[in-house]
Amino acid sequence: MKTLEVELRALRESGRKALVPYFVAGATTDWVRHVEAAVQAGADAVEIGIPFSDPMMDGVVIQEATLRALEAGTTIDSLCADLASLSASVPLVAMTYYNMFHHYGLTRSAGKLHATGISGAIVPDLSIEEASEWKEACDKYDVATVFLVAPSTSPARVTTVVNASEGFVYASARMAVTGEASDIGDAQRVVESVRAVSDIPTFVGIGIATPAQAHDAALVSDGAIVGTALVRLILDGADASQVESFISSFRHALD
Repeated sequence: MKTLEVELRALRESGRKALVPYFVAGATTDWVRHVEAAVQAGADAVEIGIPFSDPMMDGVVIQEATLRALEAGTTIDSLCADLASLSASVPLVAMTYYNMFHHYGLTRSAGKLHATGISGAIVPDLSIEEASEWKEACDKYDVATVFLVAPSTSPARVTTVVNASEGFVYASARMAVTGEASDIGDAQRVVESVRAVSDIPTFVGIGIATPAQAHDAALVSDGAIVGTALVRLILDGADASQVESFISSFRHALD
């Protein structure tokens, strides 16, 4: 079992619901300070988006943040260098698209993530059938590969996805790109489909935009992933203290 999953299982056993904020690396010059503020406010793990030019899973807000990051020259090397100054001890999970790792080199990518303190990776455009080389590289460096289960995933496919996933399963609350929504969509049904197969930690994401929605998502899962609403706040100019206040409101809701 990868270290990420050991840590997340221990978190669940403590009775705590996981709060996982998402940041786009390099979207602002002080993005690492924003991560620190989120951890100070009670984040249990942090998802770090590695900017890619064609983010097929992401809506307009994260696309804008990604564009800003790319225009600022953000690369795998630069974000890993930035993270060297991070004073936080929660698990870090990278999220990007397969071309980034393929171009950089699979073994080199996994090693770089590990050396930077990143213990998991979400690669939404990488199918399980084509993931063997990536997972082999990750096995050398204790990097967990996280797969997604969607509302449209068939029961047979859920079994395949869950058995392949490490660290946690990303339960997509709706058939949509990332964004803000008015409810938690199909979260409960998706989580139940995962739990019918395994007790692996399962976090709900896609559309979780308010503390109330995070609370509702955590009631039916092991935690909530908050992305677009946080990224929008940062794009609008929020500083670290405002990020801390924002994440604190979600922490209070989950507690």
